[in-house]
Amino acid sequence: MSFIHDDFMLQSETAKHLYHDFSKNMPIFDYHCHLSPQQIAEDHTFKNVTELWLGGDHYKWRGMRAMGISEELITGDASDEEKFEAWAYACENAVGNPLFHWSALELKRYFHIDELLTSKNWKEIYDRCNQVIEEENLTARKLIKNSNVTFVCTTDNPTDDLAWHKQIAEDDSFDVAVLPGFRPDEAFAVQDESKFTNFLAKMKEVTGREMTSFADLLAGLEERIQYFADHGSNISDHGLTTIHYAEATDEEIEAIFQKAAKGEEITTEEYAKYQTKLFVELGKIYHAKKFVMQLHFGAIRNNNRRIFKNIGPDAGVDSITDQPNVSYALNNLMGAMDENNQLPKLIIYPLDPTYFDLAGTAAANFQMNAEGIRSKVQLGSGWWFNDTKYGMLKQLKSLSESGLLMNFVGMLTDSRSFVSYTRHEYFRRLLCDFIGDLVERGEIPNDDALLEKLITNISYNNAVEYFEFKK
Repeated sequence: MSFIHDDFMLQSETAKHLYHDFSKNMPIFDYHCHLSPQQIAEDHTFKNVTELWLGGDHYKWRGMRAMGISEELITGDASDEEKFEAWAYACENAVGNPLFHWSALELKRYFHIDELLTSKNWKEIYDRCNQVIEEENLTARKLIKNSNVTFVCTTDNPTDDLAWHKQIAEDDSFDVAVLPGFRPDEAFAVQDESKFTNFLAKMKEVTGREMTSFADLLAGLEERIQYFADHGSNISDHGLTTIHYAEATDEEIEAIFQKAAKGEEITTEEYAKYQTKLFVELGKIYHAKKFVMQLHFGAIRNNNRRIFKNIGPDAGVDSITDQPNVSYALNNLMGAMDENNQLPKLIIYPLDPTYFDLAGTAAANFQMNAEGIRSKVQLGSGWWFNDTKYGMLKQLKSLSESGLLMNFVGMLTDSRSFVSYTRHEYFRRLLCDFIGDLVERGEIPNDDALLEKLITNISYNNAVEYFEFKK
């Protein structure tokens, strides 16, 4: 029996039934990823498996560095064949790490390979993968279609012209919805002089506004949100290292904006006030325009200064950060928007798994709405360092106790790789094993109608409803 067999990770007969009969063949609704819209628009052809499998995959880069592999063979100028050989050496030593499971799943699903990748068979597998890419024409679009994906939301700067999304939308030969996701992180970057001032300059260019006041910035952002809406989007995302709640007068906010626009130093207290105001004001705009607001927080980035200097961001040297008063910040941010019934749909993703209970109980405070939205505020799926077996299970257990698991919008890909859709399979197997175990223990009734509703809701249906997807 191959390692990735039909019942992989399914430990009970009930789990097998739930997965094979209810979850396995459900489509994928990928409401947050980092795929390149240009590669989708142009239906990019990958020159080999190294480009497809290793290019930009900082998860694999971390594993390779842990094996003492030279950076030349990871992100450097080594040949693609040499890089694949180096990855094979790391992969065979990744037992216990999610990379081991993910890699085996990806080899099985996309390249029909049952063998484990090792230092002994790497060349044979390298050649076989390249043969499959060529013979099956595994382009960007083909990989999406082969993965049974119906919806993709990319991550895009507010100043993006969205030309690639427009090209995809106008192409009738591709029936997967690929929509932009509004990601205004640079608008929050008042403590980073070059990033913030460059963003203001770009905003002036795309809106024609002078960007001389906080009100100008907010009006410009609202204009760009509408631009995204005009291109079919109703999804935003925010990636913040830490979250804060600090009230301030309009005069204080304007003074902070003016300092940041001039490149002056912004204190931690000033940043907290500015972040609070901008987050709440954007939330109100999202509510008015029926956008879903996503909040990813808790990543401290670019920690290895040498790698950041030589390679740049997204190089695999980020980690989980900590901070005090997370509950205070979350509850008050939502409370400030909800006070006047202007809280949008909101998904909260803490990177620190010890915050799952905290975020879940905070979300439960703000579910009231007159629109009949089920679980309007969601505890999001295990993200980044938590899209693992234990991270996903922690999130599922926390959500099932603090909220309603029946309403969970399920898994997202959060990847730059076109072969990462097996993470949805991984999640669904874990979900079915988790629920199957509860059924076998007698903690959930063995009622097929109830179980089918639960599994299909989480696998796909809830996301379609929550994001109001209409094909």
